[in-house]
Amino acid sequence: MKSHIALASLAALAQESRLAIFRMLVKRGPEGYTPTDLAEKLGVPAPTLSFHLKELQRAALIEVRRDGRFLYYRPNLESMNELIGFLTENCCSLADRGCAPQCQPAATEAPLPKRHRA
Repeated sequence: MKSHIALASLAALAQESRLAIFRMLVKRGPEGYTPTDLAEKLGVPAPTLSFHLKELQRAALIEVRRDGRFLYYRPNLESMNELIGFLTENCCSLADRGCAPQCQPAATEAPLPKRHRA
């Protein structure tokens, strides 16, 4: 990832509403949400939401797909992972001692598929 792309992504996320929108979309995954769903879940007025979605889309952090007459916004997980990789690619590269475990992303337990949840 080039620095100017990382800067655009970070700038897009450096606003409270956009960060909340992006995190909500990451939680949902590739299925995505309609703007109506997002507005209800986050309590953001539709015109404001539209502005923030455009900014996140411009930064390549989210994608939109059409299903009939509905739009679904979803995270661009590849772009998200590239940004994380860009931020961590040189972790501890100048350290005198190894710090490899601290450079690894925190492990999270994968959720069970919905049909297996109690």
